Amino acid sequence: MMASVLKWIVPWEFSWVFLLIFVTCCVLYVRGCHRQPVSLGRRLAFWVGMVMIYVSLHTYLDYFFEHEFFMHRIQQVLLHHLAPLLIIASYPGPVLRKGLPLSWRVHGLKPVLRSWPWRIVYAVLLNPAVATVLFVVFILVWLIPSMQTLAMLDWRIYRFMNWSMLVSGFSYWWLVLDHRPRPPGRMTPGVRVLSPGLTMTPQILAGAIVTFSKTDLYPIFEICGRAFTFNVLTAQLVGGVIMWVPAAIIESVGGLLALRQWLRLSRSGRIRRKPWPRRTVPARPVSATQE
Repeated sequence: MMASVLKWIVPWEFSWVFLLIFVTCCVLYVRGCHRQPVSLGRRLAFWVGMVMIYVSLHTYLDYFFEHEFFMHRIQQVLLHHLAPLLIIASYPGPVLRKGLPLSWRVHGLKPVLRSWPWRIVYAVLLNPAVATVLFVVFILVWLIPSMQTLAMLDWRIYRFMNWSMLVSGFSYWWLVLDHRPRPPGRMTPGVRVLSPGLTMTPQILAGAIVTFSKTDLYPIFEICGRAFTFNVLTAQLVGGVIMWVPAAIIESVGGLLALRQWLRLSRSGRIRRKPWPRRTVPARPVSATQE
């Protein structure tokens, strides 16, 4: 019994980098929760999202993600959509910051955040246009059959693919679920609500193309050896539906959460509204009879 459980916990491909980042985030969050009150809902959202990331990247399930198309699509939806959405919706930034010792925050974190390399990274990854484009592009690029083949044949490209999905998901949902007005937020509240509707459209089209395709678009899974005995086109159809329906539902939920924040900002009077320009009426010339 114990051996069967350990089989699923042991990673298919071990990564010290991932494990170090994951454990560091967990420790900081636990320390931060002891130093400031965090609601049960926020804690639950954070830990569910973290479990999803760990299961997707560092367990034996990774074998199935590499050997079956529809399982691979489940992994990508978790990494790109659901896990980042849940973690960002828990607003973990202040909690993680509180998890650092005070001296580290003063002498380590502040200088890093003020350094020019960090400002460049921040300006690029959290630029609304760049983050939105990357969010869509990384979904579509890795659906190209030749790119999918490269990722499955080279473990370095495979890891880059997974990290690109995860990072682009975090940067995008960070902007969409921002609870602040603009400025200092990077998007206006209205754009945050509309953005998921725009980004889901090309993903729905790509999912529909994969779903209704009558040819095997990804023969690399056949070459590597499939994990299940499903019919090739059936597995491809299921994978297309996964990136079509669940991904669209998750983005719709993100749009509703952004709408909730917009309403909250509006009720508190924190949205700056530009006054309507006053219409000036030109003075009528005085005629000789009026004089």
